[in-house]
Amino acid sequence: MSLATPGQTIGPFFGYALPYERDNELVPPTCEGAVRLHGRVLDGHGKPIPDALVEIWQADPQGRVVQVPSSLRRDGWTFSGFGRASTDADGHYWFTTLSPASTEPDRAAFFAVAVFARGLLDRLFTRAYLPEEALDADPLLASLPADRRRTLVLTPDPHGYVFDIRLQGADETVFLRYRT
Repeated sequence: MSLATPGQTIGPFFGYALPYERDNELVPPTCEGAVRLHGRVLDGHGKPIPDALVEIWQADPQGRVVQVPSSLRRDGWTFSGFGRASTDADGHYWFTTLSPASTEPDRAAFFAVAVFARGLLDRLFTRAYLPEEALDADPLLASLPADRRRTLVLTPDPHGYVFDIRLQGADETVFLRYRT
């Protein structure tokens, strides 16, 4: 007789199995229009998580969803719309990419974000919205209480944008649930 057993985390093994060369460079840092998307992954007490993995997917600057094969091989000129970054000892991650445009009318441009971290049985999904967009018109943002929306909006800095991801606590990032 076999018994069902609860799921459990063993790891994380992100640093061993998932990174690939230039995984956080959707475009080279010297590319025209390149921006830096960076931030930290923090726990419920505001402490950095040094072994998390952050993935982003995005539209291109014209609002097209990119469908290019070989996202895991960076050739230095093909924009794939996908990137992966490990956090460092201070919980910091970064990407060099291009600013996305909206894919639909009356929708704000955003980066789709997934977070893998210790203690999670599954990855978490969220969005990071560009601050220059018409955020009040976006259906997802409009469905959230005003004080929670800010957890999904990027903060501009001189090189691009900052997006801190808080896994728990008072300033917890809004995470999305998808039907499986």
